[in-house]
Amino acid sequence: MLDQLRLHRLIFKKPAGTSRGVLQSKPSWIFTHTTTSGRQIETEFPIIPGLSPEFQDETQYQSQLESFLSEALTSLELWTTPAFMSSASWLQFVAMWSAYPSFIFGLEILIFSIQAEKYPLLFDTPFTRQEQSIPINGLVWMDTQMNMREQIQQKIAQGFKVVKLKIGAIAWEEELALIQELRQHFSEQQITVRVDANGAFSTHKAIEILKELEALKVHSIEQPIHAGQAQEMARLCRENIVPIALDEELIGVNTYQERVALLSEIKPQYIILKPSLHGGFTGTKEWIAIAESLGIDWWLTSALESSIGLNAIVQFGACYPLTLAQGFGTGALYTNNFEANLKIDQGQMYWLNDPHKG
Repeated sequence: MLDQLRLHRLIFKKPAGTSRGVLQSKPSWIFTHTTTSGRQIETEFPIIPGLSPEFQDETQYQSQLESFLSEALTSLELWTTPAFMSSASWLQFVAMWSAYPSFIFGLEILIFSIQAEKYPLLFDTPFTRQEQSIPINGLVWMDTQMNMREQIQQKIAQGFKVVKLKIGAIAWEEELALIQELRQHFSEQQITVRVDANGAFSTHKAIEILKELEALKVHSIEQPIHAGQAQEMARLCRENIVPIALDEELIGVNTYQERVALLSEIKPQYIILKPSLHGGFTGTKEWIAIAESLGIDWWLTSALESSIGLNAIVQFGACYPLTLAQGFGTGALYTNNFEANLKIDQGQMYWLNDPHKG
């Protein structure tokens, strides 16, 4: 079988409320590669319309992706070594395509998979040896107040100790009431609460909201104001009313110098890393190294990838000592996802050697 690139439209079981509107489906491009030994490997090039910087429309994206693959495959043998991510040829190639993080992400999964002796097991870690699990947060999507309340109750019933609410879609008073209700029943020792604002608030409004969240012992807030306001964000981080995590702020910041400058200026308490948006795994490794050198903590989050991308993100994360709850799902959002070697139980993610026995 020849290499094949195809569009796979992931269909949500329930419409997903995001800061970019309500998603009914989401495109991902699946690339099937046949190795010289005849093994077939699939990788994923995922995007989120309105957020992924390289995506304008499906025709443009596929055309540029085909050009990228045509160039990348000629050098594939150079990179199928364990240390490829630090090689000069790889770093030069990544720099050339740095404005296309999903391209880098998908190519890295392909390389990891070619290297893997027991695909889809990509890395040998305590996680994939089933000696450890990974703590994750339970995500509450934007919705009506009633439906968000129901989601919170479901997450707690499922055993999640960290609950993350996407906020900014309905009246703040309604969202605040949900957190107040949660705190009436569970202390911060029992349930950790995170919120993700996706840049929903003005700087002035954000100050008021942070004070209300502080009173409710909220762990952190992601991107309280819109990305691109470095001075204002730095001021909010200095105030440290509630710890602030950067997310969208990191998109499009592609060089080492730019990354150091951004984190040095803003000095957030956390950064949240999505490999398909933040420079692939190569970029994510660099973000982590810079953050840790500046005393900034971090966690990883999947970004609506299929099980192919999620499988790689979780295994990559497991190469680090993860103490904070990560933002991983199992891809259970979709009606037409691929098989996964992952399962969630009581707010922990586990690796399955055989998904049929999970």
